[in-house]
Amino acid sequence: MAVGNFKGVSVNYAIVFFSGLVLLVAGVLIFLLILKSIYGNFDLKDILPTPENLTYLFVEKESNIAILYPEYWEAILPEGSTWVNDNVDAWESFAKGSKLYYDIITDQTIELGEHFEYDLIILPGAKALSDREIVQLKRYMELGGSVLATGGTASYSNEGKWRGWQFFTEVFGLNFSKEIEPREVYKIHTLRGNLPITAGIPTGFTLKIATWDRPIYAEILEPRTKQVSFWYDFRREAGLVREAIQQSAGIAYGNYGEGRFVWYGFELNSVVGDSPVDFINYDRLFRNSISWLTYEPIAFVRDWPPPYEAASVFIPTLDEDIANVRNLTELLKSSRYPATFFMTPAIAQQNANLIKGLAKYGEFGAIIDIGYLESAKDTVNKLFPQEEQFKIVEGGINQMEELVGKQVHGIMPYYGFYDDATLQAMSNNEIDFVVTDSLTDRSVPEVKIRNDQAILQITKTARDDYEIVRRYNLRQQDFQVYTYQEDIDRIVFEGGLFVFKVHTAYQLRPEYVGVVDDVLKYTRSKNMWLTSIEDLKTWWMKRGRIELEYSTSSKVRMEVEVTNLAEERIDNFVIEIDLNKRVQNVDISSDLVNTTIPEFEFKPINNTLYMYIQNLGEGESRSFLIDYENISG
Repeated sequence: MAVGNFKGVSVNYAIVFFSGLVLLVAGVLIFLLILKSIYGNFDLKDILPTPENLTYLFVEKESNIAILYPEYWEAILPEGSTWVNDNVDAWESFAKGSKLYYDIITDQTIELGEHFEYDLIILPGAKALSDREIVQLKRYMELGGSVLATGGTASYSNEGKWRGWQFFTEVFGLNFSKEIEPREVYKIHTLRGNLPITAGIPTGFTLKIATWDRPIYAEILEPRTKQVSFWYDFRREAGLVREAIQQSAGIAYGNYGEGRFVWYGFELNSVVGDSPVDFINYDRLFRNSISWLTYEPIAFVRDWPPPYEAASVFIPTLDEDIANVRNLTELLKSSRYPATFFMTPAIAQQNANLIKGLAKYGEFGAIIDIGYLESAKDTVNKLFPQEEQFKIVEGGINQMEELVGKQVHGIMPYYGFYDDATLQAMSNNEIDFVVTDSLTDRSVPEVKIRNDQAILQITKTARDDYEIVRRYNLRQQDFQVYTYQEDIDRIVFEGGLFVFKVHTAYQLRPEYVGVVDDVLKYTRSKNMWLTSIEDLKTWWMKRGRIELEYSTSSKVRMEVEVTNLAEERIDNFVIEIDLNKRVQNVDISSDLVNTTIPEFEFKPINNTLYMYIQNLGEGESRSFLIDYENISG
């Protein structure tokens, strides 16, 4: 077979090389875009397959925690005492329950400088520390370490000699006020709301702390330290409220050097509770403390619509000398203060024309006699039986609505107390809020569910004119105003609800009614939401149906998802996120098309991001990506 000449196709190797290079670069760019969509604006060093990065991406991050077994203090205690062992056991139980990795270390571990590997050191009841230990702990915190301490840390030397409060003051920025003597079985301890440490806990929630360990009152001395709680109990204690709160801090957190601390003025095993809810909130407090100390982000929905820090409702109560309510009408007409008038159906019937004239100034609630308790300590219910309560509530509401010409949505028990039968009667009559004189474990409303109906419970959060005018016998208006202002300041400090209840027989008398205007103006000056009970109810029901989930997907990105579980739109609320580290160039986006990006504000002074969410529809979820750049150092 003849073989002819065959000329092959020539190959331009330069074109092949550059084509491959283009494809390689394109592939790298696509890969980087994919990584950016997942992890945000990362640095190259953040994606290199180093052991640190592989651990961050593929291994669940666990903080490295040490719990000190304070042998120096144990040696000072009476022989046979199990106090130290019991405290350490309590922290071990909490750590195990929270699935935290921890080691038990000794005083010698810290003295020898073998504690710097830990992210957090817990000092439970470490009242005695050596001089060397104190130096090492300060150095540890100055370099960025975190400490959670309880009680009078380092107030004794390792030899049992009284050292004083130098460490306490220098490191925690606190001034010792006093110890609580164990005269009472327990002491009420009130938590502020809307703080990272108290996220998810009802504002004004009261811890019950056993006094056998002599818990500590302290006063904040420096701006670097923030007060989380106070021992002052307005329910039982007299004195100047502002000063008493300032000097009775029981939990504080802040910075020392580059490090952080959380201080509790009580021991973990001193916390006592009456219900599962108590222990849920205690657990949240401790978990939040650990998260803040280990630089984990903390997010929560703020209690009140922006820009308010607290709220207030105005409740004129019409009883004796009912004609004095006329002293309010000009004030309400000119100032537009929302009011909710309460009276018994009998009083409403006897003053029908007067009551109808009030309709233009506010809403109405009914005072209903459902029985009484002989004392607040009664354990046996002396309220009327369920069937009788049903008839009384239904009859009273029907009578009130006929007299005032509009729906009545709330009741106030005549003697201040109610029970489950009352709630059942309310749900049967579509009554959705109750105002009571009961003193509960919070300073914000609480939602009760009965027969699938949500009922808002508004409890006593401040002193009313029964106490100020009748009990304290304060006749000068300046003294009356000051007393109300003290409670307003306390409520603003907590972030709760000020319930301003006045009576026609006392504060609404002609010689005292001017105080009402002064008090309401003061609430407005304090950035409080002065609202009606009806609007409060609408807001609080919606707020309680906001579900918030969040997580970190990289060192420079956080994911947040917010869902409206309510059956109506939620117009305006704030999500606060403590990013818990120094960042800059914060931006919010979404990986879902057509997601409305909220307005936001970042405050670098405390590394806090505020997201202002608008018009979240019924059942709607929105997912956000929060990107930022880390600031080293």
